[in-house]
Amino acid sequence: MEHQASNILRNGVILLDKFFKLKENNTTVRTEILAGITTFFAMAYIVFVNPNQVAAGGANGWLADLGADSAALGQIWNAVFIGSVLSAIIGTLLYAFYAKLPFAQACGMGLNAFFCTTFISGAYFAGTDLITGYHSGLVIIFLSGVIFLILSVTGLREYIAKAMPDCLKKSIPAGIGLFIAFIGFQNVGIIQDNPYTLTQFVDINGARVSGDFSAVTPALVALLGFIIIAVLGKLKVKGNVIIGILASTVIYYLATWQLPSLDLSAIGQSFADFGKVGFMGLFNGDAWANAFSGAHIGGIFNAIMLIITFCLVDMFDTLGTLYGTASEADMLDENGDPIRVGKAMMSDSIATVAGSLFGTSTCTTFVESASGVAAGGRTGLTALSTAVCFIVCLFFSPLASIIPSAATAPALIYVGVLMVKNFAKVDMEDLLSAVPAFLTLVMMPLTYSISNGIGIGAIAYTLITLCTGKYTKKDIAVTIIAVLFAIRFIFVTM
Repeated sequence: MEHQASNILRNGVILLDKFFKLKENNTTVRTEILAGITTFFAMAYIVFVNPNQVAAGGANGWLADLGADSAALGQIWNAVFIGSVLSAIIGTLLYAFYAKLPFAQACGMGLNAFFCTTFISGAYFAGTDLITGYHSGLVIIFLSGVIFLILSVTGLREYIAKAMPDCLKKSIPAGIGLFIAFIGFQNVGIIQDNPYTLTQFVDINGARVSGDFSAVTPALVALLGFIIIAVLGKLKVKGNVIIGILASTVIYYLATWQLPSLDLSAIGQSFADFGKVGFMGLFNGDAWANAFSGAHIGGIFNAIMLIITFCLVDMFDTLGTLYGTASEADMLDENGDPIRVGKAMMSDSIATVAGSLFGTSTCTTFVESASGVAAGGRTGLTALSTAVCFIVCLFFSPLASIIPSAATAPALIYVGVLMVKNFAKVDMEDLLSAVPAFLTLVMMPLTYSISNGIGIGAIAYTLITLCTGKYTKKDIAVTIIAVLFAIRFIFVTM
């Protein structure tokens, strides 16, 4: 029996090696699986954050406190929770088996908050039924996904990606690095709000004076975890990222003297509400009519602008993430473009359409995929491992919450360090290159949006080429991008 099990395992490894071309990509099954788990831990927060963002905190959230229907908000929260996990599974499996890239997908941050503002809280303040508002939003997401799909099938998305100026291609990974690090710093309070300077470093002195270190413990644990990852990386220890995450988890629970909770009682109700209001909700009742004429939408023009906005943000969030993570993984072709970028775009498009059918906001390639790449992930087996983690999470969701933000933040900060180095490739002597690259770099973290950084960089590049007589035919694509972003900035606040 033991010999038979050994043969099955050996044959399985051979099949994985052959399908994912592990040797060709200088990686192993163990490395890929650990990288996939690393990616999952880094992005697992989305499982809970996305329904909170979309449903305004759910039955006990801020919108319910204002008087909105708490029962409806609870149903939406449950539906979005299941839908978010399912869309992440499908999107990530597409990367595993179709694109064969080490990236993962899930509902995009920023887009989910925008979804809530426009369709959930927007419906409440306009006097529209909350679930009707939710369903109308799914229609908008579905239409934007169909447009993505058409652009991907025709090759236009790939053309747009490859037509980006070289200075933007090189600055996008660095900008994403800063953005990722900023997310990590914020998640644990290393960087905090300040009413006078906007941000500040964690107030350790205040904790010392008060004698209460509970508020700064996550930040201190994260900083220590980051140093652990960096030291292990310097010593060339394989799996330094996942080791750092696990070490930080242990330190966090020892420092806070608590144990993680595992309450599985609410899973059944989540599936019930998913079937009732989430799955195929965009085809319920007057969803399509409300998507274009509902009081919370404000007319056909606004609906079209919303579709364009979701298109732009998803397209360039994905594009930026692909350039950033592919650069870190040394998976760029001779022209500096990500390999199999067309298949990656197609995977993203299908995931967005699937997400809308499952009842959740736009699904996009997750920037936290870079943490798995930093852990050695190079093939679709990394994505498959992440997808398996999401499948487990679907039925045992509290397991995802065992790893605290204090443990995943160090990984994000470390990835930021690795990705910022790409900015050294930008020609800073040429202002036509330096200015758009700089704006792309700083605007991603400052506006909390990858797509905003790309859009502002594209606008700057177009204006400088026009005003200096350097404009050529190859700049037409980036000009169209710049115009679309300019329209979005004028007509849509996000």
